[in-house]
Amino acid sequence: MQIQQAINTACSSLGLDRRDAQLLLLHALDRPLVDRAWLIAHDTDALATTAELRYIELARRRASGTPLPYLTGKIEFHGMPLQVDGRVLIPRPDTETLVDWALECLPDTNPSDGRPRQIMDLGTGSGAVALALARFLVQTGRSGDVHALDVSPDALALAQANAERLDLRVQFMLGAWLTGITARYDLIVSNPPYIAEGDPHLAALGHEPRLALISGPDGLDAIRTIIRQAPDNLREGGWLLLEHGWDQALAVRELLARAGLVEVQSRRDLAGIERCSGGRWPG
Repeated sequence: MQIQQAINTACSSLGLDRRDAQLLLLHALDRPLVDRAWLIAHDTDALATTAELRYIELARRRASGTPLPYLTGKIEFHGMPLQVDGRVLIPRPDTETLVDWALECLPDTNPSDGRPRQIMDLGTGSGAVALALARFLVQTGRSGDVHALDVSPDALALAQANAERLDLRVQFMLGAWLTGITARYDLIVSNPPYIAEGDPHLAALGHEPRLALISGPDGLDAIRTIIRQAPDNLREGGWLLLEHGWDQALAVRELLARAGLVEVQSRRDLAGIERCSGGRWPG
């Protein structure tokens, strides 16, 4: 079977999006996923039998609903190539809103007392947010220690592998939110589970870990816990920033204000949805 024929067959017989079909074939051929132009230039090349069989299996899994990043094992987040698999939630572009806001909360100059900034990413998953913050510190020459916590040992193993591959220093920790943490931070960020039990959208997320998705009857259980715990772990003037669902901004702002945080506000994602909310501990 020729390359172009294989792509056309996957699209027509399995209903795959053409881009997905191309990326899966590149993966089956062990070529970089940015090489779509190569496929066009070699559209009449014959596929080796092993590559063809591998491609057919990948295409069938994609047609059955397996997310593309789980099949290729790769995704880009905030300009970084990350490895992902079924142990972690797939990083979404929406979460880049959280990272961009967090970067704004890091002063342009190093602290006058000489201490490094202390940053915590709760529920780190693949390590996407923590690694983006660590990379920013390296690129800008700012001092800082980035900690990343998750309740899943499997997720932490993947996050650690991403950190090693990107040569970024992050201290990974096993735990449930801030329980047992005594350190104080200048910045605490989190993209916690925030989907309500029984939400109809869960059906489309069946391949991703439920632990990283569902958080109680209204989706706010994890966020309530983090906000309740955060005042004991924020330095004066420190920020707490949280990603949440499309319709949860008002509820999260109220929780933040009741916990004593000030300058409570929300940020919108590229779709114009209030995607993140946060506040600053007084001082």
